[in-house]
Amino acid sequence: MHKPRGQTTLLPPYVIERGLETNIDPANDVESNVTTFIDNHDIGKIPGIGFKMARLLRNYILSRPVDFDDGRDWIGGRETMTVRDVRLFPGMGPEKLESILGGPGTERGIGGKVWNLINGVDDTEVQQMRKVPTQISIEDSYIRLDTIPQVLKELRVLTTSLLKRMHEDLLDYDPESGNSKRWIAHAKTIRLSTRPRPPLNADGTRTRSFNRISRSSPLPNFVFNLKDGIESIVEKLVQETLIPMFRRLHPQQGGWNLSLMNIGVTNMVEVASDNRGGKGRDISKMFKRQEDVLKEWKVKDRDIPPDPQPGKEPRDKHLAESSADNEASDVVMAGSEDVL
Repeated sequence: MHKPRGQTTLLPPYVIERGLETNIDPANDVESNVTTFIDNHDIGKIPGIGFKMARLLRNYILSRPVDFDDGRDWIGGRETMTVRDVRLFPGMGPEKLESILGGPGTERGIGGKVWNLINGVDDTEVQQMRKVPTQISIEDSYIRLDTIPQVLKELRVLTTSLLKRMHEDLLDYDPESGNSKRWIAHAKTIRLSTRPRPPLNADGTRTRSFNRISRSSPLPNFVFNLKDGIESIVEKLVQETLIPMFRRLHPQQGGWNLSLMNIGVTNMVEVASDNRGGKGRDISKMFKRQEDVLKEWKVKDRDIPPDPQPGKEPRDKHLAESSADNEASDVVMAGSEDVL
């Protein structure tokens, strides 16, 4: 809830407390705040319950396939089914969920796992959060999207949301330049996905399809320009990149009807950072500081000629005077050819 930086706190009780005063009267029961919180959510919103599992549960609870043409049950691209509808359905439990969701290729014990999830129990180990997401995507579903002007309008809306998400997730303050921001990672690829609706059948019904088609392209560098406004970057990205990608996905001028459109950026590469925890180091800063960093081990190379042998004048009087002036030369190197 309230991602990416917000949080939601649930206060006790975390389990149903029965008969608080008399320990007998069920009217004194206090419901768990966890159950109350989770029950109001659509079953597909629970992490760990994907679109396919939610569809199987809806079909079982409704005793019929999902009716996508019924506007009364159609919200956000899905037929509504809350966690409470599933949890309190007669006979529902781990075994029933296993029979509904289990099958070849499914996780062993999926029924017990989902039963725990809809009751607010998840024993999965908490992992260290990645500083940089693997991808960022924005999508929306549509009752009918079948003209280029409509597509242009929706592409601008989705691209604006995508850039705002990129600024929120991939920008950080640069400590060396005050309040200005810098990119901590660059996405290298932009992807456009659509989900076309199949044509009507002979009886007037429509076969529901969940298949998407996608196109990818290198993400232009102007997207990372922080001096230009978001509106100008959005328009340039839509006209120069997304519309050509859409034309390759749907080369025909018309006849298509989209139920979903998705724009995402992938292939994140962390930029050079002075932080040792970063993937890269800023080589320009390394060169600027190398004098201070290396001065402890720096060796000064000075030419110090040897002292002349007794009774002989040096061949170069200037070198002899230079040697006499140099107080660091105390060692008399004479009498052995082994000493340089």
